[in-house]
Amino acid sequence: MDIKDIPFQVHDLAKLIPEEHDGTSGKAYWRTVARGNVRIRIVEYSKGYLADHWCEKGHAVYVLEGEFRSELIDGRSFNLSRGMCYLVADHAEAHRSYTENGVKLLIVD
Repeated sequence: MDIKDIPFQVHDLAKLIPEEHDGTSGKAYWRTVARGNVRIRIVEYSKGYLADHWCEKGHAVYVLEGEFRSELIDGRSFNLSRGMCYLVADHAEAHRSYTENGVKLLIVD
């Protein structure tokens, strides 16, 4: 990640009003700060959430609470729980998320 042209800033993501995004099933709630070429989000997926698309954007994803499965378009899948993370580059491997019981993530992209 190449962070450019952003002066030092402090943000309280917990105070942001979450944006609601529909999945194929369930909901995602994003609290987002975007500056320059960087976006940082606290994302919560409801129980039964399944992403509505295969994502090709690169991310650093860290599990704050709960657990979820990251599925890759090639059929592989990875279960992640609290304290675990994954990294993927832009346009490297399309992926989507599913959670049975809900999860809270920190995502930087």
